[in-house]
Amino acid sequence: MTHDRAEQVANVVLTAAAVAVVAVVLRTPRLRRLALGLAATALTTTLPQWIAREVGHAWASSERREL
Repeated sequence: MTHDRAEQVANVVLTAAAVAVVAVVLRTPRLRRLALGLAATALTTTLPQWIAREVGHAWASSERREL
């Protein structure tokens, strides 16, 4: 088996596993609520922090001192 073929097989297996996990989560109310809660937490805390950090890095990289 070539390296490229092994990567293709691995991608298919991982995709199938991801689809199976999504199906289980969507069919189980408790897991669905947990997943939605985690997504909401990520969107309301992690994403704004990342954006603020990236803006800070961009500002520092621009070498501007005043606002």
